[in-house]
Amino acid sequence: MPRRPADIALAVKRLQYRHHRRASQALAPLGISLVQWDTLRHLHRKPDASLHDLAVLTFQTDQSFGSLAARMVDRGLIERVPGPGRAVKHRLTEKGARLRAEGQDIMDELAAASLAALSADQLDQLGELLDLALGPDPTA
Repeated sequence: MPRRPADIALAVKRLQYRHHRRASQALAPLGISLVQWDTLRHLHRKPDASLHDLAVLTFQTDQSFGSLAARMVDRGLIERVPGPGRAVKHRLTEKGARLRAEGQDIMDELAAASLAALSADQLDQLGELLDLALGPDPTA
C-alpha cells in the first residue's frame, strides 16, 4: 500500500524531534543549546549575516532571534559589526568558532548514528528526495 504524504511528513517530524532531543543533550556539556549551535553554524557558513537572515535560517522570528543574539553577544559567542547604512551584521568570535567546531563533531556523530541503517546510496537518494521536496532555498 502506498504511503500517505501525511505519514511521510510525520516520519520526518519524528526524526527531527529525535535529533533535536539528542542534540540538545549532546551539546549541553559545551554550554550551548541546539539553536545557539545552529546560529554558530550558519554564521560560519555565511559570515556577516544580518539578524533577519539568521532568524530565517534558525526558524525564529526576528524578535526572538534578536533576544537570542543579544544573549550570545553577552556570552562572547558572536559579535555585532556595523553594516551598510543602519544594518548590523554578525560574526563569530574565537570562542564561538571553537564551540561551533566542537559542536559540529558532535552533530556529525549524532546524524551518522541516526541514519546508520541506510546505505550510502540510500542516503544520497534521501538527500535528493528531500531537496526535491524542499525546492529552492528561500534564504539563498
